[in-house]
Amino acid sequence: MLGMSTVPLPISPDRWIIQLFSAKSAAEGGIIRRKVEDVERLVGRRRFLLEVDRRGFHVVENAGQFVIFCNQDPVTVLR
Repeated sequence: MLGMSTVPLPISPDRWIIQLFSAKSAAEGGIIRRKVEDVERLVGRRRFLLEVDRRGFHVVENAGQFVIFCNQDPVTVLR
């Protein structure tokens, strides 16, 4: 069909958050990571951090990545 875009619509911020925290590793209290640029483009840093806080999780940022600890255990940076 002429004029129809074949580019899929981006995922909604709500759906992205649901998928992120439904990942097997997240559900099992493990660790997940996402590119900072993807998080900022898809949901925004503020919304992302609110969702992490709401769940009582921890997140660190390094080298363009967010590393999310999907549990409420303390996080200690050793070096």
